[in-house]
Amino acid sequence: MSYLNTDQSCIDLTAGVVEAKDGTVSVASAFAGHQEAVQDRDHKFLTIAVEEAYRGVECGDGGPFGAVVVCNDEVVVSCHNLVLRHTDPTAHAEVTAIREACKKLKRIELADCEIYASCEPCPMCFGAIHLSRIKRLVYGAKAEAAIAIGFDDFIADALRGTGFYQKSQLEIKRADGNEAIIAEQVFEKTKAKFQLY
Repeated sequence: MSYLNTDQSCIDLTAGVVEAKDGTVSVASAFAGHQEAVQDRDHKFLTIAVEEAYRGVECGDGGPFGAVVVCNDEVVVSCHNLVLRHTDPTAHAEVTAIREACKKLKRIELADCEIYASCEPCPMCFGAIHLSRIKRLVYGAKAEAAIAIGFDDFIADALRGTGFYQKSQLEIKRADGNEAIIAEQVFEKTKAKFQLY
């Protein structure tokens, strides 16, 4: 939204940019205020995620990771790593937060939500964030901080494409023959019954 000011300057109110009649552009002070408000907001929610990380360790639930899902500036859920508590290697803070947010909001698509994570998400968590359609991710610590205390460097390597996955003992093979055909037919046979969101 723009309007023409009496001094022949066009002010774009949505971006905080002022363009004078001669074509010069300057950033309005409102933009700086907006940036500061976003930083304060991010700090507030990231602090909650960090508190969750501490809480999880103190409870003996899992590693020092926390996550918060936010919608319309309100905390939907605040979770920590529950790997040890649930004996579940997928119960990372971000995955747990997404699961709980989906249950609470009664939907699987979180496009109007943001997630705050105490640490850079692992590939699994990043995948969950992507699949849930969350619109924004803010994280605190880099993966190297977790690696420094013994967490697998696969996390950073996989995210940045720098690893060779030399630690993995996993053999990956695609089925062939009739097994592959039967598995592929599932999609064709269920497409009329299943609607993607």
